[in-house]
Amino acid sequence: MQAPSVGGVMLPRGNGQSVRLSRGASLTDFAEKINANPASLVAVMMNLGEMVTATQSVSDETLKLLADEMNYVLEIVSPEEEDRELLESFDIEFGEDEGGEEFLAPRPPVVTVMGHVDHGKTRLLDTIRKTNVVAGEAGGITQHIGAYQVATKVNEEERRITFIDTPGHEAFTAMRARGAKSTDIAILVVAANDGVMPQTIEALNHAKAAGVPIVVAVNKIDVEGADPTKVRGQLTEFGLVAEEYGGDTMFVDISAKQGLNIENLLEAVVLTADASLDLRANPEQDAQGIAIESHLDRGRGAVATVLVQRGTLRVGDTMVVGDAYGRVRAMLDDKGENVEEAGPSTPVLVLGLTNVPGAGDNFLVVDEDRTARQIAEKRAARERNANFARRGVRFSLENLDEALKAGLVQELNLIIKGDASGSVEALESSLLQLDVGEEVDIRILHRGVGAVTESDIDLATGSDAIVIGFNVRAAGRASQMAEREGVDVRYYSVIYQAIEEIEAALKGMLKPEFEEVELGTAEIREVFRSSKLGNIAGVLVRSGEVKRNTKARLLRDGKVIAENLNISGLRRFKDDVTEIREGFEGGINLGNFNDIKVDDVIATYEMREKPRG
Repeated sequence: MQAPSVGGVMLPRGNGQSVRLSRGASLTDFAEKINANPASLVAVMMNLGEMVTATQSVSDETLKLLADEMNYVLEIVSPEEEDRELLESFDIEFGEDEGGEEFLAPRPPVVTVMGHVDHGKTRLLDTIRKTNVVAGEAGGITQHIGAYQVATKVNEEERRITFIDTPGHEAFTAMRARGAKSTDIAILVVAANDGVMPQTIEALNHAKAAGVPIVVAVNKIDVEGADPTKVRGQLTEFGLVAEEYGGDTMFVDISAKQGLNIENLLEAVVLTADASLDLRANPEQDAQGIAIESHLDRGRGAVATVLVQRGTLRVGDTMVVGDAYGRVRAMLDDKGENVEEAGPSTPVLVLGLTNVPGAGDNFLVVDEDRTARQIAEKRAARERNANFARRGVRFSLENLDEALKAGLVQELNLIIKGDASGSVEALESSLLQLDVGEEVDIRILHRGVGAVTESDIDLATGSDAIVIGFNVRAAGRASQMAEREGVDVRYYSVIYQAIEEIEAALKGMLKPEFEEVELGTAEIREVFRSSKLGNIAGVLVRSGEVKRNTKARLLRDGKVIAENLNISGLRRFKDDVTEIREGFEGGINLGNFNDIKVDDVIATYEMREKPRG
């Protein structure tokens, strides 16, 4: 059966047939699947009111629109599935141990240490390393490679444990956002004198979402005010019940500073691994695993710390790590010593890659350099296409109503960060009480106190969530990361505004949104008194331009002294003017506001409506 012609060309109609396309595919890719001319699909899109070129990467929504029009069922292939199909085309199976049970050998557990800032995560990792440094190595330079392996004795048998030594949980969450599983067990560090804190809950939520067993290290038991029992009680509320209370979570009271009970903690990790996990891998096959961290070294080029998950990695092997590839020139362990090979659960620093891979990228060893280059190039092209099409892929409050109507989403995932736990709880309970009909559920994935972090953006990336910041802003590179990943981050200072906007979005009634745009800043050089006008600021415009009748705020020593002021008068010499540009002097009258001093800064701004993307 044929579809109506477009420009005199008859197009095939799908009759409900399925078309599989990768994320970021073009109309040419679609045309190849249905044996059509790409130009005719461009014409179809024009009829639908979309201007798209034949080779441009387009979003999932655009592809679905085209498929619906031509009566095809669109199936978007996930990056993981696409990667598996790419490797299968080279006869490579990733993520599976080759051979039967007889080829499997026990491997050490891989552990990530998580917890609240200042609760002793770094001190604990340092203490574990030092207690395991063999005599004679103490004076050597230890190399930070992001992971290391230690030995402990359990029932008179030596057992090894691998620690991923990355500050915070950046690598952990980055890997989870990419669908990679790197960690077998999480150690949750809680200070006995502080108890459960916001980042403790955040770390706990990340570990639970990844489905890994948790061992709790109750640290600082030597500090005044330490109460390990209180910590056990607090964590019970979050589903971690100590063994002594009839639960299945091992709690170990330690002091990282004094080195108390560290061996007991390592034993608890081994026992938890034995009780709840079957940690075995085939050491004989070609190596496969995951990149933990990587950077560009001035002397050695691109270097990456990789964790071997199965097989054995050897110097001279050809490997692909994400979209990087190369022959392994050298491998270093965490002591900075050269090693020739690395078996399952062993972390090593690898030299010889073409470029820097990302945290969480998987690696595999292949037979030929040519195969490695082809896999890396195809992965790079796929990532590039997905990035081109990423705009508009994630849900924001603006397109939520359309997504609901199209059946693309049944629940709104939220991450709430605020300045105090009371306001966060109030906002959460108010949002959960919203009555928005049966078509959508509101789900709070995580709530916490403090700035919006890269970890929050990672969690949002992995679960299509919208981030709400209440009286807080984004910290570090979180803003750029949110922009790059297409995550919608909203900032509020009034609780009702947040509730109303989310309710309006759910009901499809979002009002125009305004943003503050800075116009210019002026430094007060002199203050003139006028009986008629009050105080007038003699200023030098430092940046931008100052315009009459715009809003302003007054800053003194970097702090905001007054908000919502109005530039009611503007003069240059004896003339009234509408604006003063950068580098020029003039006089500014702030209406009835007279508390101005020399060296104060007047910052001017205006509110502009944000274009809806």
